[in-house]
Amino acid sequence: MATDLGATRGDGIFESLLAVDGVPRKVGAHLDRLAKSARIMDLDIPSAESWQRAIATAVAEHPAVEELVIKLLVTRGVEGAQRPTAWVQAEPAGPTGRRQRTEGVDILLLDRGYDSNLAERAPWLLLGAKTLSYAVNMAALRYAKANGADDVIFTSTDGLVLEGPTSTVLMATERDGVKTLVTPLLENGILPGTSQGALFKAAADAGWQLGYGPLEPKHLFDADAVWLVSSIRLLAPVKSIDGKAIPVSLTMTEELTKLLAEGSRD
Repeated sequence: MATDLGATRGDGIFESLLAVDGVPRKVGAHLDRLAKSARIMDLDIPSAESWQRAIATAVAEHPAVEELVIKLLVTRGVEGAQRPTAWVQAEPAGPTGRRQRTEGVDILLLDRGYDSNLAERAPWLLLGAKTLSYAVNMAALRYAKANGADDVIFTSTDGLVLEGPTSTVLMATERDGVKTLVTPLLENGILPGTSQGALFKAAADAGWQLGYGPLEPKHLFDADAVWLVSSIRLLAPVKSIDGKAIPVSLTMTEELTKLLAEGSRD
């Protein structure tokens, strides 16, 4: 409806997951995060079983493709109706994500406009929820493209690395044969990444050391490799930051891509 609060106020939540060769990835993790977003938003949503049936229907009804993007959406519903609107949609994955996996991305560091402790001080800002209010994120991506980059890594006003508009930041180092995978602190108002979580579990099983920040931009420049990771694009190597080239590790990218695929199976 035109009066749905998702359209008029962006009052809702969503999840995007990938189905590869007809098999949805990380369904449980996405449903858990959707439920968490709903709790933060004080929003009633359908049961996990209902979502699972809807996801299976979307996959079955869509013509077979190698990669299918499935979105789960819930809004607060039509104004005054006191009931949510929920649906699932499916569409083939576009070429951009696949290209960025193989070619990498150039990124800009952009100030997110708040400090790293804001989520704790102001829970009403919904920093830990995946909401439909993506206007700032999309504006950041447009700014990056207008300035010769592909994507963005947000930083806090107190100088910490946060996340991308639609991705989680990862970096890796290898010292004396020990490989360490690091992501920013979740407590800094970062949306917990389902792909990051799956990859960390698989990497730990494969012998990688794990770390959780805090990260500053200088750590990204000193790393052996940096990636943006998300459910649809998967693992995209970062080639440059603010116009300065950084190392790209094809070996680590190939290994972590395989581990991500392994860790994404429900």
